[in-house]
Amino acid sequence: MNAITAPAPAAIAGRRHDDNESFWRGVLRRARRDPVTVASALVLALLLLAIVFAPLLAPHSPYDTSMLRRLQPVGSSGHWLGTDELGRDMLSRLLYGGRLSWFLGIVPVLVALAIGASLGIWAGYAGGWVNMVIMRTTDVFYAFPSVLLAVAISGALGPGLANAMLSLSIVFIPQLIRVAESTTTAVRNLDYIDSARASGASAFTIIRVQLLPNVLGPILVYATSLISVSMILASGLSFLGLGTRPPEAEWGLMLNTLRNAIYDQPLLTMLPGFCIFLTSVCFNVLSDGLRSAMDVKR
Repeated sequence: MNAITAPAPAAIAGRRHDDNESFWRGVLRRARRDPVTVASALVLALLLLAIVFAPLLAPHSPYDTSMLRRLQPVGSSGHWLGTDELGRDMLSRLLYGGRLSWFLGIVPVLVALAIGASLGIWAGYAGGWVNMVIMRTTDVFYAFPSVLLAVAISGALGPGLANAMLSLSIVFIPQLIRVAESTTTAVRNLDYIDSARASGASAFTIIRVQLLPNVLGPILVYATSLISVSMILASGLSFLGLGTRPPEAEWGLMLNTLRNAIYDQPLLTMLPGFCIFLTSVCFNVLSDGLRSAMDVKR
């Protein structure tokens, strides 16, 4: 996760507040020209619609068990994607499981975005000892690999959905602080910021009116790339028994419960992993496409 790069601050450093509307129209126009980005967005939209309307699309309840029909193969009558180790319909489990997987992928990133962006923008604008305290504290978290940090926090807090979300949020906050701080530092001394200071505007007004429109875009694009990481880490925590607990349907937990069936029905065990892979790749490609579209030098 640490290898993910944020959009270059230079791409947004020269923009004034009045140019934001035309800038974002240009970003959307360039993004629409990239067929890979458009395809990824369409796949994500279809996946989102599928999990939102899971009660209408699921042929069975995701919790109904039957030992008589356990581990039925893909293509079985009445169960298009087979059944799991307890005889539950796999298609229904995948549809409902996507809800928790997406929830664990998006919500921790949103929490980290609210906290990390606020601290990063404050550190970048204030500078001095405020910047030093926030950024040196952030550097402490970079001493630990993200996966190990998430596992350690979840292990200390105990298994459960809320604890998994908390651990993931803590992991992502330093990432977003660093991106927000570097982006804010790139624009805080530009002419229109100096003009706002000279006019007597308060720091809060300058940040809200002048800084946020110029720095929020790159931060949001970077946060989009973290959704796939959050989803993978959440699935890993569930696989280790530190996240979602049975009988809830969640893609990582489904991988855990199906691992003993890998030799009997290998295709069944691949289905949750494929869903995680497809969603993560699409979020990464979408993030890369938006980052490229924000490069005004293209």
